[in-house]
Amino acid sequence: MRQKVYSVGQINSYIKMMFTQDFVLNRVSISGEVSNCKYHTSGHIYFSLKDETGTIACVMFASARKGLAFRLSDGMQVIADGSVSVYERDGKYQLYVSRMQKDGAGLLYERFLALKQELEDMGMFSPEYKQPIPAFVRKLGVVTAPTGAAVQDIINISRRRSPGIQIILYPAKVQGEGAAESVADGIRALDSLGLDAIIVGRGGGSIEDLWAFNEEIVARAIFECQTPVISAVGHETDTTIADFVADLRAPTPSAAAELAVPDTVAVSEQLLARKSEMERLMRSRIAEYRMRLEQEQTRLKYASPVQRAREQRQRLADLEENLERAMNQILEARKHSLALYAQKLKNVSPLEKLTQGYACVTDDAGGRVYSIGQVAAGDAIRVYVSDGYMEAEVQKMEQI
Repeated sequence: MRQKVYSVGQINSYIKMMFTQDFVLNRVSISGEVSNCKYHTSGHIYFSLKDETGTIACVMFASARKGLAFRLSDGMQVIADGSVSVYERDGKYQLYVSRMQKDGAGLLYERFLALKQELEDMGMFSPEYKQPIPAFVRKLGVVTAPTGAAVQDIINISRRRSPGIQIILYPAKVQGEGAAESVADGIRALDSLGLDAIIVGRGGGSIEDLWAFNEEIVARAIFECQTPVISAVGHETDTTIADFVADLRAPTPSAAAELAVPDTVAVSEQLLARKSEMERLMRSRIAEYRMRLEQEQTRLKYASPVQRAREQRQRLADLEENLERAMNQILEARKHSLALYAQKLKNVSPLEKLTQGYACVTDDAGGRVYSIGQVAAGDAIRVYVSDGYMEAEVQKMEQI
């Protein structure tokens, strides 16, 4: 007899029903390390929880994500509450997360929130108490563990950015019993040395590992510190009370070194660029003032009384020359006119006629005789020629 054959969908649906009917899987809490965390554009979070023995796929829908108090990231230790069910399409089971908290948060997280609210109400987080970090830190204090990546990152980055910087390390205990007191003592000890800035921090870890920086004794030491304090606790997603009280929070110890220590190479390049720009502006300004000076000298030269007197003297000389030239032209014209008039007078002068063979006749009374009707036979007349006159008597008259 042939065995009954089921479809894939039927088997997946049956398995899902079995998961749904299982009381334990309907309400389960799983602890593990987050991996392959992805925030989808829809608002859902897809990730896996793993430990040393295995991995389980998880999804947290956008509706449940609203109650999440932190941003999920790979490597984070969490406790996820939800139900295990089957995704029928793929035939895979996964944890549908309804609520999640950091592993170990429990009472510690409640203490964190309570102290945070208390210190905030006291004004210890207020911006007006924040001190600016000096632009050029020459003496840097560091409160952290003497071994580990954090202190090495701070030292290496600081000396690379500013080779001449002086770094004073206070080797504090940053985890476990007595860690908070050790960190607070380190802050107070370095504050008495007259440093430019202090970095307080450590590398990443769980909330229990970082708890020393959530203690009130550390918060008060930072708040009362006269030297500007930069907190650099854990990774970027980790937040402690020290971060709120400090004058500046850095996401990592490496970032704290970059924020505290100026890049002297970049500063030198900027100074050289500023120097070149200032020299260019000075040359341009000097050239501008030189040109203006030359213009003013030229204006002064033309406005000088000596120059004006010289110009007036030259003008008078030119006028005198023009006047003399005009007078000579007038005299020449008058001489020419006079010569013409003299020639005309000469042409009509009786004396000129006499030199040409003509004569002038007058009667005995001296009147001019220009017609035969003016005299009679026997009258005495005087005949004038070019060099004298002759006395004569009219003997005969004849009409021409």
